[in-house]
Amino acid sequence: MILMNDFKAEPEDLRIAELAAVDRVLHSGWYVLGQEVQAFETEWAARCNISHAIGVGNGMDAIEIGLRALDIGVGDEVITTPMTAFATVLAVIRSGAIPVLADIDTDTALLDLQSVERCITSKTKAVLLVHLYGQVCNMESWLDLCETHGLALLEDCAQSHLAAWNNKVAGGFGRFGAYSFYPTKNLGAIGDAGAMVSNDIELIQRAAILRNYGQKERYYHSELGLNSRLDEIQAALLRVRLDRLEKFTQRRRQIAKIYFEKIANPKIQLLAQPLQTENHVYHLFVIRCAERERLTQHLRSSGIESFIHYPVPVHRQEPCAHLRFGPNGLPAAEQHATTCLSIPCHPQMSDADIAAVIEALNAFK
Repeated sequence: MILMNDFKAEPEDLRIAELAAVDRVLHSGWYVLGQEVQAFETEWAARCNISHAIGVGNGMDAIEIGLRALDIGVGDEVITTPMTAFATVLAVIRSGAIPVLADIDTDTALLDLQSVERCITSKTKAVLLVHLYGQVCNMESWLDLCETHGLALLEDCAQSHLAAWNNKVAGGFGRFGAYSFYPTKNLGAIGDAGAMVSNDIELIQRAAILRNYGQKERYYHSELGLNSRLDEIQAALLRVRLDRLEKFTQRRRQIAKIYFEKIANPKIQLLAQPLQTENHVYHLFVIRCAERERLTQHLRSSGIESFIHYPVPVHRQEPCAHLRFGPNGLPAAEQHATTCLSIPCHPQMSDADIAAVIEALNAFK
């Protein structure tokens, strides 16, 4: 079976380096918010060419902490997308703010700028842009929109590690960027982990207080925070895996290039190709098919795993049925949710695996 992610096929030298990193932490005797976390924060910020990073428990917490650090909360509206992992919207709700859902662009599945503009009210405080599937697009337009309306631009970078627009990495455009290091991400921990990045030192300093119970110094709490601290072991593992990220990203892009060149079936539609190679890191390679269930079964019978990201848009989730969305509705998101399908695109795929996926897709009748 060609899997969506094949961790067991990762290089043995990576596994050896990871074990050495864990051993280093165990022998240090320090397991939470220590030297490994500090080193990873410095290295990740540098790799993103962003001034500061703080490690947190997961990507959802990174968004919530960022919102709280900006004092975006009760009564404030944050416009975002219904086509995202539920954590994006859940983080907004947990901050006390109100998510408002705009529609997506049919060619990319990213937020549609005109739909977002139609959602803006006097209560709107921010636009939370999700770099879905690993793509960064049209950032000048988003910055202009937010500046025009006096809004904070925020970035959910959970799927876009090192994706860039005009040589600027995801997370460096808005007030903050929120990263997830869930194991399936392009840079994944061996468990839950996340980070918030920003060029605003005061914002980062407050976020660092919030992640640790609201402690300004040990046992002195300046505000009500939460417990969202990156573990030393996960930080050490992320440092090891960070060394392989560019190589793994290059392989993802190679696979995607071949898919764009060789998938040729009128029953299958591809999303738009990025303008520049740097714009997409292919956390997921997503296709669309009106007969998705039959295609899924066809791929499975050909020994190929696939997955749907995401079959139920946020506004169709029971706890979010009351959320406000754009006046023109969410037709593009609805259609995408019924047709999208993710196919394998990970660094451990062999050339034979890639050819098998293409052959199976092109053979679908």
